[in-house]
Amino acid sequence: MTTLFEIAQNWLNQDPDAETHAELTALLSAAKSGDAKAEAELAARFDGRLQFGTAGLRGRLQAGSMGMNRVLVAQAAGGLAEYLKGYDHQPSIVIGYDGRKNSDVFARDTAEIMAGAGIKAYLLPRKLPTPVLAYAIQYFDTTAGVMVTASHNPPEDNGYKVYLGKANGGGQIVSPADKDIAALIDKVAAGSVKDLPRSQDYVVLDDTVVDAYIAKTAALAKEPQTDINYVYTAMHGVGYEVLSKTLTKAGLPQPHIVAEQVWPDGTFPTVNFPNPEEKGALDLAIQVAKANNAEFIIANDPDADRLAVAVPDAEGNWKPLHGNVVGCFLGWYLAKQYQAQGKKGVLACSLVSSPALAEIAKRYGFESQETLTGFKYIGKVQGLLFGFEEALGYLVDPDKVRDKDGISAAIVFLDLVRSLKKQGKTLADYAEEFTKEFGAYVSGQISIRVSDLSEIGKLMTALRERHLAFLDSRTIGRSVAGKMAKEQGVRTLDRHIFLDDSDAFADVQRQFQAAVQYAQKHGIAIAIGHPRKNTIAVLQAGIANLPADVQLVSMGSLWRNEKVAPPKPFMLLFSEMPAPTSIPPYTAVPLLRGVP
Repeated sequence: MTTLFEIAQNWLNQDPDAETHAELTALLSAAKSGDAKAEAELAARFDGRLQFGTAGLRGRLQAGSMGMNRVLVAQAAGGLAEYLKGYDHQPSIVIGYDGRKNSDVFARDTAEIMAGAGIKAYLLPRKLPTPVLAYAIQYFDTTAGVMVTASHNPPEDNGYKVYLGKANGGGQIVSPADKDIAALIDKVAAGSVKDLPRSQDYVVLDDTVVDAYIAKTAALAKEPQTDINYVYTAMHGVGYEVLSKTLTKAGLPQPHIVAEQVWPDGTFPTVNFPNPEEKGALDLAIQVAKANNAEFIIANDPDADRLAVAVPDAEGNWKPLHGNVVGCFLGWYLAKQYQAQGKKGVLACSLVSSPALAEIAKRYGFESQETLTGFKYIGKVQGLLFGFEEALGYLVDPDKVRDKDGISAAIVFLDLVRSLKKQGKTLADYAEEFTKEFGAYVSGQISIRVSDLSEIGKLMTALRERHLAFLDSRTIGRSVAGKMAKEQGVRTLDRHIFLDDSDAFADVQRQFQAAVQYAQKHGIAIAIGHPRKNTIAVLQAGIANLPADVQLVSMGSLWRNEKVAPPKPFMLLFSEMPAPTSIPPYTAVPLLRGVP
């Protein structure tokens, strides 16, 4: 049996990075010398591997299979290369990167491995926004794209976002592509990344594709020139250069900038969390706005695929606008234009976003569509004219990119402001008119974030004291909740199968069968999903026809480790009462009810 020390040493032997090599060497040495804390940390570093999914990879920059590092990225690139060779007989890829630590290194590693695998590889010329990468996939008609970014994650993180082009449209991957790629990554990981051929035969692009993106985005501005007094922050990211050039091309005025945050800095020195939604993230921008008596603030997140807006209230207190508000403002503005142009198509948002967009679509004669959570699903909508999600993601130009785009959203928002000024109106007037036209929609977000991990420990202690248990959904790769639950003596289980990452009936059905097979192989399978129409339909059919050796049991029986399962069938009652998440304006679907 391979020991922890052997696993760590094997990883170390493959690591070309001086920093993580030294980090892991010191940790391994301390663990071997009997340091219990070091051994526990080493075990955590190799407790599985950072999972590749529809969001690609995202996690803490650190040595080991549970972190983002050059070994893990090389494994991912090798697996992706194999997938692309099976996907396209003449595969090609374009690679971009932001300003986070090691983003450029991970991008070059990917380019070398792709070129070594015989794939035509293009590397963007420098640190650039994610939307430029998404545009480059269509511009060069490549098979795929990779963007090295952790978006608005904490400074210690990085990520690896994968797109599929050509017939797939250039959007982020969705199931089952993620699972197919993950399986090939696992095959690469079983060997050594040193065996992956590398080549310098890749193309480092010039600014032609960047200029094309800027020209296309600038063309979204339609209104006559008007003075606008506003503030912009790049949040230490890569948005400013491209936005500024686009503003010039569009004939839009330049903003007052937050100088401390305007250029890329992967340490994010002025914010605790580089997400414009976070409390305090816009404090410096507000200072600049007050000093210049600005009308509003716009902000990009670090990779510039999101847009935040803040405005002063009647008392002069600055407030960020909720993503649903900005999304509906943009949707209303564009819907009126599209109707005047005689366009037909779809306005789409995720199921956790505002139902007001559907009302806008109805008013102006467009179709509306509600997608699963995640912009990758919005990008897949056929006939899309405009899409948004409440987490500050907006797609105003679907012909150009199939992902959220904070640069083009900024241009259209500024154009909206110009349109209002031409009419002698303000954003406040626009908000009031929206309420009169479509009614009032209230949006809010509940989020608990702790800076002190001991707070999670307190939560787990409370669970133990109340004889409750913890189920880890494993929806993020760097969750520590499950580990801390075990340390606190809380009964803990992990999800094995995610049923409906894709809402397609065939995909859910395939995942259900995977859960059955997992149970047959391992003795237990825990699957989770959403109360959606296709998921319910698959469960109705699947539960009624389980194999003779598979029993449906309660979660409690698993936590209690009961030897005798409840008699089959365990769960066959379906109520027509709508699920709480399916009340109007959502489509009501039957809720699966369990009968212990």
